[in-house]
Amino acid sequence: VQLQASGGGLVQAGGSLRLACAASGFNLDHVGVGWFRQAPGKEREVVACFGSRESATYYTESLKGRSIISSDNAKNTVYLQMNSLEPEDTAVYFCATPMTSQTTPCQYYPEEWYELWGQGTLVTVSS
Repeated sequence: VQLQASGGGLVQAGGSLRLACAASGFNLDHVGVGWFRQAPGKEREVVACFGSRESATYYTESLKGRSIISSDNAKNTVYLQMNSLEPEDTAVYFCATPMTSQTTPCQYYPEEWYELWGQGTLVTVSS
């Protein structure tokens, strides 16, 4: 079982990227998913997540209104669309799953709950 994150790259400020988190060996339909990022010299932080397909999606304050999580069940993939990118969004982005669905709001999950992580994809936003 694995997750593979992709879609990062170099983009100018104001541009958009769509990150993809593709699962293999299990079905993403039935589990929560979190998107994290780690900027140089900073701790990893959760930027968007959902505990289950029926639960509300959380977005960190800095991404609210310019990002959206979506999914393609046929491709077993969850996406993070990010618009109006800013240099402050530069980071390595990771997707992860706790391999279960939860009713606890996902923004409160400790990182230890996330059992499976993708390898990270670098997003660089130039000014």
